[in-house]
Amino acid sequence: MTDTGPRLTTAERRISVLRAVIEHYVATHEPVGSKSVAEGYRLGVSPATIRNDMAILEDEGLIAQPHTSAGRVPTDKGYRLFVDRLTTIKPMSASERRAVEAFLGGGIDLDDVIARSSQLLAQLTGQLAIVQYPSLRRSSLRHLELVALSADRLLVVIITDTGRVEQRITTLESQVTEEDLADLRGELNRAADGKRLPELATAINECAQAVRPAIRPLALGVAQTVLDALGEEREERIVAAGAANLADKIEFGGTLGPVLEALEEQVVLLRLLTEMAHDTAPVSVRIGKETQVDALAHASVVTSGYGHGADLVATISSIGPTHMNYPSTISAVRAIARYLSRFVAA
Repeated sequence: MTDTGPRLTTAERRISVLRAVIEHYVATHEPVGSKSVAEGYRLGVSPATIRNDMAILEDEGLIAQPHTSAGRVPTDKGYRLFVDRLTTIKPMSASERRAVEAFLGGGIDLDDVIARSSQLLAQLTGQLAIVQYPSLRRSSLRHLELVALSADRLLVVIITDTGRVEQRITTLESQVTEEDLADLRGELNRAADGKRLPELATAINECAQAVRPAIRPLALGVAQTVLDALGEEREERIVAAGAANLADKIEFGGTLGPVLEALEEQVVLLRLLTEMAHDTAPVSVRIGKETQVDALAHASVVTSGYGHGADLVATISSIGPTHMNYPSTISAVRAIARYLSRFVAA
């Protein structure tokens, strides 16, 4: 139980009463009265004083009384004030961090790590987890590999600095030697190394035009294959886990429909998550209608970008009811985002 001590100003005490109402509602999903707050949270004042504080909090729109004879429940405005007043987020314990590292560290490649991250976040929060793949538009080319599959077919493997691997097969117009492939591989890798998509097209096309005439048609074909692959719109690629966790959340009216609709509207959802990831706070929280997504009007979204500094490559998010455990959810999102940041930079 919360023990704030007796020496609180009136304003501080009312914030403590709001915190008590939220903590009780998150734990029980039941409205709470002044007597329960007085007995369960040692605030150093009488139930009558707490009752008066709750009336003022209700007048301010921070809590509400769903029925005349019922206790109070938090409003979206109340949750917002509570989240804004979270000066510290309890970090995971050493054992919890080791468990996260062990589970995510078992991932064999980017696909596996993304899948594991979504599963783990859903498990830790009991909510819907969404992990976005690193954006190709914000990635750099780390390595280009060319593998002859047959006399007329060539496998082009594109590896980005965020761990994404794209493979394309292109048709050869004429037979090429291993020496030709080695020369072209070297030339293209030198030209494209570290280039982002906006500057890659110029670099790789100039390289293809500059190689010796014997392999120029091959170079031009490979260059086009690479640019086609990296130019595809892949921002919609996400992994979701834990939808079943929301089946019994009362804010969703007993149905997953609204949230599933939001998942279907991936362009709208990803625009929201990307915008949130660029908030000034390391972990951003939108509550109810703050999301400006109708399907999420009764939900809260906790999001962090992953990458390094301002160079964010994608997002990780937890979506749940407005009565979610905000400190715990923020801690879990932050911890897994940090792991993903390290992974894509490795």
